[in-house]
Amino acid sequence: MKRRPLRAPQPDPARSIKAAITERVVALFNDRARGEAPVARRLDGMFGPNAVAWHVHGDVTSMMVGGISSLLLQMLHPAVLAGVWDHSNFRTDMHGRLRRTARFIALTTYGGREEAEAVIARLRHIHDRVGGVLPDGTPYAANDPALLAWVHVTEATSFLNAWCRYVEPDMPRADQDRYFAEMAQVARALGAAPVPSDRAAARRLILSYRPQLRTDARTREVRDLVLKAATADILAAGLQALGNQAAIDLLPDWAQRMHGLPNPLLARPLVRAGTLGVAQALRWAFR
Repeated sequence: MKRRPLRAPQPDPARSIKAAITERVVALFNDRARGEAPVARRLDGMFGPNAVAWHVHGDVTSMMVGGISSLLLQMLHPAVLAGVWDHSNFRTDMHGRLRRTARFIALTTYGGREEAEAVIARLRHIHDRVGGVLPDGTPYAANDPALLAWVHVTEATSFLNAWCRYVEPDMPRADQDRYFAEMAQVARALGAAPVPSDRAAARRLILSYRPQLRTDARTREVRDLVLKAATADILAAGLQALGNQAAIDLLPDWAQRMHGLPNPLLARPLVRAGTLGVAQALRWAFR
């Protein structure tokens, strides 16, 4: 009996698409020129699989939306803005700055205890060298506990808000409070004070900073650089524009008004639906 020749395995289109998507995302967050690779998840770090932060920080889309939204909030504080303006190469390497922030979050969330402590110590050392004088003559220092607290609370709040909007809309309040309690460990290690340990305290802290917040020409320049498309790729630029609008939509109304950023009521359902679609596609790719 004549045997039929064995057929070569056929490529799986779904697997190829998944690989292409994950490759693009991994390259976005890891600088291969510096030998960076995705942070391995370890059980001997600051958190672990049962931590709320372990789950919240694992969703690419909500972290990107929350990260952009937190930057827009943070720059409303004149001293935080001055630290970026005076001591950063944000004009020529905004993507690199965002990538370094993402890596800090990944290392403190998923890395081993030694990795987390090392990256925290490195950032504290950088903060010790950042300081100056505001345009009105007021001195500032990046290691000021109150400035670190503003950066922390806006970041944690934005990440959690994005998670609740695009991943877990019915997230229990107890889990939301647990997230702030967990992230307080990182904030205190960086020298921040006061540090909220639950959702209500975080909301009160943000409101307490509002009299200090301002916008000017420098705010607008940094804002525009954050929201500017970082690629000539039409598809990638379109996805970034959607993510930017989702980040604006995530801001409190008063922050949107301070920035002068439009958030049309009729467009919000489209922005949220589109962002949710992107989030679901990325979760499928990484599953």
